[in-house]
Amino acid sequence: MSGSGTLKIPATRNRLTTGQLPRFASLYTLGVAFVLAAAVMGLIGFNAFGLAAFTSVFYLILISALSTAIENRRKAMDRFVRGLVTVAFLLALAPLVSTLWTVFSKGIGIISPAFVFTSGGSPTINPNTLEIVSSPGALQAIVGTLEITGLATLFSVPIGLLTAIYLVEYAAPTFWLRRVVNFLVDVMTGIPSIVAGLFAFSLFSLLVGPKAFSGLSAAVALSVLMIPTVVRSSEEMLRLVPADLREASYALGVTKYVTIMRIVVPTAIAGLATGVTLAIARVIGETAPIFMAASFTDAFNGNPLNGPMQTLPVMAYTGYKFPGQDIALSNDQAWGAALLLVALVIVLNLIARIIAMIFAPKTGR
Repeated sequence: MSGSGTLKIPATRNRLTTGQLPRFASLYTLGVAFVLAAAVMGLIGFNAFGLAAFTSVFYLILISALSTAIENRRKAMDRFVRGLVTVAFLLALAPLVSTLWTVFSKGIGIISPAFVFTSGGSPTINPNTLEIVSSPGALQAIVGTLEITGLATLFSVPIGLLTAIYLVEYAAPTFWLRRVVNFLVDVMTGIPSIVAGLFAFSLFSLLVGPKAFSGLSAAVALSVLMIPTVVRSSEEMLRLVPADLREASYALGVTKYVTIMRIVVPTAIAGLATGVTLAIARVIGETAPIFMAASFTDAFNGNPLNGPMQTLPVMAYTGYKFPGQDIALSNDQAWGAALLLVALVIVLNLIARIIAMIFAPKTGR
């Protein structure tokens, strides 16, 4: 009580903000860590990887020390682990970003309507020497990629989906055939891709003779790689369907076949479509099996039943391994084929996301 008769209440500290780092403390700490790392790299020699590594180490040390001094040990450990996880994520993301940037920067220069819509033997002008040279273009590779991958999908999806339905809906857990199928699927998952190509080439050599190169042979090789992926992804999606839906259908007198076709598969259709699309994206970039089974050619061949066919991954490989007279132009064409392949894989993944959003079960009323 003061002399004027007023009561002074001592100021209290806000417990919600006491003992906490400022809102942008992590950002400021990262800036300080970057400056320290740049100073260290200036002394020992600049290197992008070293700069990122020193910045990460300094950040983890500084944020842990600040949090320990101002907050407490538990929050300091939380910030340290959070920063460690973030650094690990960025390290895992760095190769992907570096690969995409390298392919884009080296391949964008040759991408043009003439490159995409022309095929073998099309004349073009070398921008370095101004000479007219024969450029293979990429049309035959684009058509070959789409045809071979489409045939492989046509072979693999029915087999993989029906196998998954058998394993989930029909086979008893202890049935011997179920164990055999699971074992064979696991073995097929680990088969090297070149072995699949040798298998397809050997099979067609026995059927049609020594000249067995064809798009159909390559499609069979890719289907060997696709089937186990489709089986496992479809099996997991079918297992996620609640058993209550099946039991409710059986209680109404619906047969097992109709229950699977009208209840189980439509419920899991989003996951099934996503798994199939990702399986396609996984095999569309295979080089070894296609090179063994379909060989390669610069001429346009739209018939998958006869003769060698070209694909984008094989075109990228042969552009470096078997360059033409103009080595620089062959390398540019290889990077252009790689860029087209990456763009095709990105489009397939976007299609998978769109399909998942469209066919996903609606949770709202």
